[in-house]
Amino acid sequence: MTDALAVGDALPPLSLQVTRAGLVRYAAASGDLNPIHWSDRVAGSVGLPGVIAHGMLTMALAGRLVTSWTGDPSAVVGYGARFTRPVVVPDDDEGVALELTGTVKGIDDAPADDPAAGRVATVLITASVDGKTVLGRATARVRLPA
Repeated sequence: MTDALAVGDALPPLSLQVTRAGLVRYAAASGDLNPIHWSDRVAGSVGLPGVIAHGMLTMALAGRLVTSWTGDPSAVVGYGARFTRPVVVPDDDEGVALELTGTVKGIDDAPADDPAAGRVATVLITASVDGKTVLGRATARVRLPA
C-alpha cells in the first residue's frame, strides 16, 4: 500500500487454491462438519454440483487479498460480502483456483473531529472461479497509514 493511493488503483491480484484437504481443516477448525463440504454423495443428494467450500472460508480467503495488500490485518475496519455462487471443489490434489482482484472505490478523509482516526479506503473485491464470480458486493474498508 502506498501513500499515493488513488481511487481506481488496483490491488495486486492473488490466486489461492481451495482443496478438499483445506475444506477438512477448515471444518475441524470451525466446527462446520456439514457433509456437503466433504461428501460428493450428500452434496449431490441435495442438488449441488459437488462438494462445495464453506461460504465463510471463501469469504476469509477473499479477505486475504486485502490483508496481503495492507501488510496489517488490523487495518481492515470493515468487511462484508454476499454469497452468489458456490465454490465447487474437485476430489483431487489440485483443487480449484480462487482468483482475487480488488480496486480502490473511494478514499474518505479523516473526520474533522477525530483527525487521528486517519483516512479510510473502500476496496471492492472480485472473487471468481473459472471466470464466474462467487461473491457479490464484497467490500472492505481499510484504515490507511498516516
